[in-house]
Amino acid sequence: MQANQLIISLATLLLLAGCASQGSRDAAPKPDQVKAQIVRLLPASTVDRQGWANDIYSAFAAQAIPATSQNLCSVLAVTEQESTFQADPKVPGLGKIARDEIDRRAARAHIPSLLVRGALQVSSTNGKSYSDRLNAARSEKELSAIFDDFIGRVPMGKTLFGGFNPVHTGGPMQVSIAFAEKQARNYPYPVDGSIRREVFTRRGGMYFGIAHLLGYPVSYSQPLYRFADFNAGWYASRNAAFQAALNRATGGSLALDGDLIRYGSLLPGSTELAVRSLGKRLDMRNSTIRDQLELGDSLAFEDSKLYKRVFALAEKPQGQALPRAVLPGIELKSPKITRKLTTAWFAKRVDERYQRCMKRAAAG
Repeated sequence: MQANQLIISLATLLLLAGCASQGSRDAAPKPDQVKAQIVRLLPASTVDRQGWANDIYSAFAAQAIPATSQNLCSVLAVTEQESTFQADPKVPGLGKIARDEIDRRAARAHIPSLLVRGALQVSSTNGKSYSDRLNAARSEKELSAIFDDFIGRVPMGKTLFGGFNPVHTGGPMQVSIAFAEKQARNYPYPVDGSIRREVFTRRGGMYFGIAHLLGYPVSYSQPLYRFADFNAGWYASRNAAFQAALNRATGGSLALDGDLIRYGSLLPGSTELAVRSLGKRLDMRNSTIRDQLELGDSLAFEDSKLYKRVFALAEKPQGQALPRAVLPGIELKSPKITRKLTTAWFAKRVDERYQRCMKRAAAG
């Protein structure tokens, strides 16, 4: 009897020890441990590695995003691709890009170029003319400040720009300023004037960039598709796969751009029209089709009848499952881009950096 009790006692101790060991393995790493890992994973050429680690960790913690190796390497890969870890990256030829943008907007507003040149000769808040400041601008942060100043001080500024600053992205992850303004509710730092200005800081750029990259649920099998979404918009890869299935079901040739509806318009776009052509086979009315396509900016779309029925129709002839994510076929267009680039190119380049980072993480 005593022997049996001894065996039971030993077994209980071993079980408790195992549970304690498992608990220690599952325990969340401490802040200093995460920061140390980030420092180790950053490219060797990164300036102020500890500063980057602090801001990246703070963004993860504030948004309750798990600081896994996969998530950290995803963020580091995008940041390296977008800015090589510069909080306010320099853009070659930015002055000319800005002047060209002004000329385009002036032409659309039917303002003579002579008047535009005269307006740019006006002294700005720092005593230099706007023309001189534009010529000297090297980063989007500088350019954004010039436009804000110009709109506020020059009489023709509001006519040319209507209160709209044409700098759309900024910071080390080149995040959309419009996105950041929508996500500003829980921003953990004091705001320096505006969210636009915060985007051009390291802390703000990383916070909003991480929110854009990781702040939404997906069912992707690999990070490659998040990288494409970062460039093309949330769920663009999932929606492009839906469009590919729709092409199979209809025999059509929709562009795989991830845009399921015309936002801001009640008129149906090409994808909605293609779905409507399957209305009888799907047993769905146009109004229902529209309602379910409007779920395309959320994970809930994957549980919709429309999503499931389109894939079922597309897969029936060959009896094979189709991909639920594909790289969107979008050509990147921006005054800053001087060669033909695509969302797929961007995603693959980021993924190469991600894979190298994961190897560093595995090496410990």
